[in-house]
Amino acid sequence: MYGVLAGLATAAVAEAVRPRGGTAVLVDWDEVRNAARARLEEPEAAASSLAAAQKRYRAMAARLEKPLLDFVGGLPAGVALPRFEAVDREGWLDLNLNILRRVIDPVLEQGRVPNSLIVQVGRAGIDRYVGFMLGFLGRRVLGQYDPQLLGAEPLADDGLYLVETNVEEWAQKAELPGEDLRRWLILHEMTHAWQFAAHPWLRAHMEQSLKVLLEATSKKASPAARIAAFAGVLPAQWKVMRQMQGTMSLVEGYSNLVMNELGRQLLPGFERLEEAYRTRSSNKSILELLIWKLSGLDLKLQQYRRGEAFAKAVYDAHGMKALNLAWQGPETMPRIEELGNPEAWYRRVTAARARRR
Repeated sequence: MYGVLAGLATAAVAEAVRPRGGTAVLVDWDEVRNAARARLEEPEAAASSLAAAQKRYRAMAARLEKPLLDFVGGLPAGVALPRFEAVDREGWLDLNLNILRRVIDPVLEQGRVPNSLIVQVGRAGIDRYVGFMLGFLGRRVLGQYDPQLLGAEPLADDGLYLVETNVEEWAQKAELPGEDLRRWLILHEMTHAWQFAAHPWLRAHMEQSLKVLLEATSKKASPAARIAAFAGVLPAQWKVMRQMQGTMSLVEGYSNLVMNELGRQLLPGFERLEEAYRTRSSNKSILELLIWKLSGLDLKLQQYRRGEAFAKAVYDAHGMKALNLAWQGPETMPRIEELGNPEAWYRRVTAARARRR
């Protein structure tokens, strides 16, 4: 019996790995899109509705730009913030598929493998997982900034987006003041746009960091090194990942600080918005909690909370001018261990600044 089972297993493995002609990549983006769209309730909104929402976003942003720049700092001469766009859930999905493809397609093309049944099964699993996650997020994301990292073509305008379908659904469900909610979200996303527009080194730094991570999975690396890179255990890769974690924590935490400090000053409904946001973050179903845990989103959210706590601590103790020292360059970004010790970061960057004088 064992011999028969072993023979069947051997035959099954041989059939699974048997080349079937040609090569394949490990993601089928059409299948990913189909899987994600199937999970989106009300994926499309009327074009007229989105056009009206977009006009409203841009008017709000125009009124908020001056108080925002007065609070965070100005822009270099000749530099302007991008304009907002309104998207529905399907529009958000296509936007993020384009972002993923921009980053991942070159790696996939370098990593082509001989086509076989096991490759087809593996690709189907990856397609369903990525599609599930995009569908899950596509019903929840409220706004987004796209700095267009790693674009093969010359950079077009960066993208600022609100997902009108999700914003309106949350406003109705939580009985929120719709205009204040949109202004609040606009403050957050505009702060991201300012971070990149006012500090050109940030885009270059993040692009270089992504290239280091992606090159570790290229054909130039040995198979063992590529496996280690995908697992995130190469020393050089690990160092870059930790640097990016510190940078991204501040990018998000700083935007939350601005959104809340300015929101408190400018929005009559701010207290209601803040309370609703805390409720939205804490009242997750068992399934949602499981997805957040298994996908790593929960760890990312904790990281951003650390970034916000860091930004708030520096702002409260030393003011906005001191916090903005972080934007001078990669070396002044908080290290990941400094996120929990803002005073250590402050001493380091002010000492370095004093030495340069």
